[in-house]
Amino acid sequence: MNRARVGRGPGSDRSLHGTCTGPGRDLWVNPLPVDSRTGYRGRAIGTRLWQRRPRRGSRPGRCPITASSTAPAATALPDGFRPTRARDGFPHLTHAYTQVAAVVRERGLQRRTYGFYGGLAAVLAAGFAGALVGFVLLGHSWLQLLVAAGLGVLLTQTAFLTHEAAHKQVLAGGKANDRLARILACGVVGVSLSWWNAKHNRHHANPNKVGKDPDLDVDTVSFLEEDAATARGLRRLITRRQGWLFFPLLTLEGLNLHRLGLTHLLGRGKVDGRWQELGLLVARFAIFWVPVFWLLPLGLAFAFVGVQLAVFGVYMGASFAPNHKGMPVIARDSKLDFFSKQVRTSRNVRGGWWATALLGGLNYQVEHHLFPSMPRPHLAHARRLVREHCRSLDVPYTETSLWRSYAIVVRYLNEVGLAARDPFTCPMVAQLR
Repeated sequence: MNRARVGRGPGSDRSLHGTCTGPGRDLWVNPLPVDSRTGYRGRAIGTRLWQRRPRRGSRPGRCPITASSTAPAATALPDGFRPTRARDGFPHLTHAYTQVAAVVRERGLQRRTYGFYGGLAAVLAAGFAGALVGFVLLGHSWLQLLVAAGLGVLLTQTAFLTHEAAHKQVLAGGKANDRLARILACGVVGVSLSWWNAKHNRHHANPNKVGKDPDLDVDTVSFLEEDAATARGLRRLITRRQGWLFFPLLTLEGLNLHRLGLTHLLGRGKVDGRWQELGLLVARFAIFWVPVFWLLPLGLAFAFVGVQLAVFGVYMGASFAPNHKGMPVIARDSKLDFFSKQVRTSRNVRGGWWATALLGGLNYQVEHHLFPSMPRPHLAHARRLVREHCRSLDVPYTETSLWRSYAIVVRYLNEVGLAARDPFTCPMVAQLR
């Protein structure tokens, strides 16, 4: 029988608390205080927390808890016999997702919201029109850099809409969403949709799982201690202080996203819609960059493009980073049920409507991972349902402020970066860090 397994991971100094029990069932638990930095019980930073839990009774000194204090007393049985229990609702977390999903369907939270997305598209179109007017009127003025910064914000907001279309959140039909996402990604944002889908779908299937989630792969910054320990040369120098350097490095992320998309499309592997995406990307860069270098002085043109890419990269990275960085990492050979792995590895950002507008709905990361095709306006309602469901199941639900999430990310990256320090450092000094 499958159980939700939570226990001591490699390098961990503590084990997680146990989950609630099903009818007539008990679990061995080790209650821990809530970590004030993450809202998570037990150590959540720099530690792999998910491993197979020991068989019941194999670790003495722990006390069982039962699901209900009113459960009937066990009946004594003759030697050679064992009691049997009804399997209804067992094991406990197997039905955790289906239960909350049924309520979501009953509340109609998967309905399309054409009015919202139509209004959002109109606002973005007006923003791009305003940027074009400003570009023409300002001429050779260095105030053009304000237009460039505004363009970086508009492109990031368009990327949020692209992300939602790729998840089938915007339109009713799958093919219609795919067409919209490809036009927005390649024709406006300048990023390959096929590259994004291949990477992002793997992330959703196994968030924060070593060897499965591509978002844990090394790309200048190391997110795992074993990767940080292998850093050499310039990357090692960066890794040692990568937490403090994370946001400055994001100024290059916009250029990096363009590069990764083009590398994917020009590779030898099979790519759906390769030539269509390449055609859209060529047209996009011609429309966006040719007028800049044609109409502006060369120095101002380079500054314009640099500011636009920097704002785009920082805004994108600062919107996606709080979602999972610093949350528990699932070990390579561990297994976890869908509900637990999505909730326990995701972090929400408080703030209400302004956070939703600023982050494109990514502030409801837990709900987005549970219901990827749910339209943005319904995520707040789903949050209330999921939080209550997690409370009833004793599953940790992590939510914090935006600035606190950034502090957690910086601290986590700095802790991981310690592995890139001198391995011959005095052990006593290492313990005091």
